[in-house]
This record gives sequence, structure tokens and C-alpha cells, in this order.
Amino acid sequence: MSDGAVLFEFVQMGQQMRVAAIDEATGTEVVVIAPLNAARGHMERLALAKLRRALAKPEPAPAPAPRGKFA
Repeated sequence: MSDGAVLFEFVQMGQQMRVAAIDEATGTEVVVIAPLNAARGHMERLALAKLRRALAKPEPAPAPAPRGKFA
């Protein structure tokens, strides 16, 4: 994970809380949904763990370009 700060966004959706964690350096964002009655610290740790996993995954190789048919 980069040394940049992590930004958290909390949005209440009914009885659930949508928590987004955004890595400031890369702009990578992950979202978790938690129960509204969960502790804020627990929600942040869950989102941060998901962000760390997302940043640790290697970039997928681009798919090869499709080859056309020639007449």
C-alpha cells in the first residue's frame, strides 16, 4: 500500500452504512456495506482491510486484441 492517506466516506442507506475507503495516492476505491449499529472503528478497519487487499493484487494483464478475419 502506498504511503498516502486513506479517505473514508460514510453514507447511511436505510438500516445499512455504505463505507468507501479511497487511497489518496492511487485513487483506488473500495466499498463495504455494514449494519448501521456497527461501531465506526470496525467499519473503517473492514474497509481498510479490503483496500489493502485491492492494492496488493497485481494488475491484470490486458486481453490480447481480437484478430480480424481477412477475405
